Amino acid sequence: MKKLIYVLVVFAFLLGCGYKFNGASIPPQMKTVNVEYFENNAPLVVPTLSQQLTEDLKERIRNQSKLSITPNNPDGVFTGKITGYEIKPIAIQDNQNPIAGANRLTITVMVKYANNVDTAGSKANFEESFSAFVDFSLAGQTLQSQEQSLIKRVNTQLTENIFNRAFAQW
Repeated sequence: MKKLIYVLVVFAFLLGCGYKFNGASIPPQMKTVNVEYFENNAPLVVPTLSQQLTEDLKERIRNQSKLSITPNNPDGVFTGKITGYEIKPIAIQDNQNPIAGANRLTITVMVKYANNVDTAGSKANFEESFSAFVDFSLAGQTLQSQEQSLIKRVNTQLTENIFNRAFAQW
């Protein structure tokens, strides 16, 4: 019984100290960010990809932080462009009549993040390329019927990596 009380007291103390288990280490003076439109410069262009990626990153920031999204005098700015969108076969099903048994959708983005409240110019600012992929099979389905859900899955990985690079200094 004493151990249970001790554990509860320690847990309450950690919560009272504002300890966060999500891993984000956003400076306390940072209140706002701007996510500019990610232009699609990939050789293969999906018309909705730019808007989806931009909105998915905004949603990730809204859901995993207390930051507000604003275009006016933000404390941090995300800019970037989509540099790659490709679908390639990764497994051949039949050697006599080569058919892709599995495919891979890969999206690559170049992201620049500027932390306007960090005057020391620390490692918080970056310009980096991020890439994520998802493997899939057509198996009786068309690419068009799966493409939007595949893009959503890749965007989830990309936005998590971008968010973690900007705010989770592990």
